[in-house]
Amino acid sequence: MTPTRILPDLQCSLLCEDVRQEVTGNFILVGVLNFIRVPQLPVIALKLTIFNRWTAGIGQFVESTRLVAPDQVTVLRKGEVRFALQDPNHHATNVTLFGQVEFKTAGVYFIEVLVDDVMKLRYPVPVLHTPPPQTGQAPKPPEPPTGSD
Repeated sequence: MTPTRILPDLQCSLLCEDVRQEVTGNFILVGVLNFIRVPQLPVIALKLTIFNRWTAGIGQFVESTRLVAPDQVTVLRKGEVRFALQDPNHHATNVTLFGQVEFKTAGVYFIEVLVDDVMKLRYPVPVLHTPPPQTGQAPKPPEPPTGSD
């Protein structure tokens, strides 16, 4: 008996500044993000891109990708993509773009990736508030070396 539907595996999910595709079909991931460091809050990220790759499934599916606030309830952005896999040896690559995302507070945000309402992955994206150094202050002169001659 040949299966007609197998839920796919999420091979990878990466938050990036941008994703580009070459004429060969290969993808270029630009600025893979581990965290987001900002000098002030609130701040607006012009573009965040999520690169998801699926494999080992058969059938038609709906991928949902969400950006969730630190309260773990508020969904800041959500994207849905329909895709199909004809054979478990095939793969599907989906790129979701979230534009004009406002981060009001520092904290740990989350990316959630679901397929047909089944959570496949949830990972943290810390937003760190790092104020710039104070300007207008003279730099502290270096300490003279101490030593015995």
